[in-house]
Parts: sequence; structure tokens; C-alpha cells
Amino acid sequence: MECPLLVSIKIRQIFGMAEKEMEYRVELFNKMTQSCFNKCVDNKYKESELNMGENTCIDRCVSKYWHVTNLIGQLLGTGGKQ
Repeated sequence: MECPLLVSIKIRQIFGMAEKEMEYRVELFNKMTQSCFNKCVDNKYKESELNMGENTCIDRCVSKYWHVTNLIGQLLGTGGKQ
């Protein structure tokens, strides 16, 4: 049976890691949103909704952003070894 103090410390560590992961995900989402918006949406808002070209650009941008992010995560996870 584990000591209650150790269990409490482990629980706090798990919650701390989960909180850091959530902060990372939010930051990643915000950076992706800003990057793709700046790349794909014209600064002069002519229409109230995105046009077909902007939608297509955003779809591709988001897809590439996630692909590259996952690729980097895999490379960091393996120490860059292939």
C-alpha cells in the first residue's frame, strides 16, 4: 500500500502534466489560427463570410500545420533517429 503523501504527490504531478499539455495545445491552436488567417484571409474584409479561395487555403494550411506538427513530435519522440 502506498503512502497517502506519495499518492497525493503523484496525483498533483499528473494534473500538472495535463495542465501543461492543455496550455501547449491551446498555444498551438492559437498560433495555427493566426498563421493561417494571416496567410489566407485578405485584410480588406469585402464579404461577411470566407470565400471559396479563402476556405480552400485555410483547409490546406491547417492540414499542413498539423502534419508538420505531428512530424516534428514524432522526430522529437524518437530523438531524430529514423
